[in-house]
Amino acid sequence: MAFLPSYIYFILISFLVSLSVYYKQRVYFLYLRLFPPFLLITLVIELIGFYRMSSQKNNLVLYNFFTTFEFCFYLWLLSRIVEGITIKKVIKTSIIIYALLAIINILFIQKMQTFHTVTYSLGCLLIVIFCIYYFFELFKIPKSLNLINNPAFWICSGLLFFYCCGFPLYGLINSWQDISRLVVDNFNEIVTILNIFLYSLFTIAFLCIRTRKYTSS
Repeated sequence: MAFLPSYIYFILISFLVSLSVYYKQRVYFLYLRLFPPFLLITLVIELIGFYRMSSQKNNLVLYNFFTTFEFCFYLWLLSRIVEGITIKKVIKTSIIIYALLAIINILFIQKMQTFHTVTYSLGCLLIVIFCIYYFFELFKIPKSLNLINNPAFWICSGLLFFYCCGFPLYGLINSWQDISRLVVDNFNEIVTILNIFLYSLFTIAFLCIRTRKYTSS
């Protein structure tokens, strides 16, 4: 497995660390308990994608549908983290609308042999907006919080950074015509760094979990 992209090892580490939620007492939050299966699915998809790429096969269909699922999961996760009842309903409604728009876009508009930049950009925007709202809620809390031991803080920090940076990168990917190999290599390096940062923060989130409640269910 030495030939695998470096970020895949970070996904593996994050998955293994996330399994601790099943052994720690009083980890009640559903989003934390569903995170390990999500990371496992992510790991499997990345391994399949790498194998297909190594075999000179097209990964667009695979990643079009997986990124749609990924956005839906992260939006659901944010709906469990934020406190406001109204915003929870808004996020849940957004999941349904986003999933429908993404499927329509993939099947009928940009189609499966093109990366769904339109709905990917929309997904990035939604994640960023709701992560910012989560931090806005933190600022409104009258008492001080120990954010170091708050898994939701680390998860939202990773998502906010990744999708803020990923929005311009993936949003324009279909506009690159006859792009130089150097630019492609630089793009891959940046994406690798972003993935390593994201899954490192996910790992920290699970390492910092204690036995008392820190976030909304």
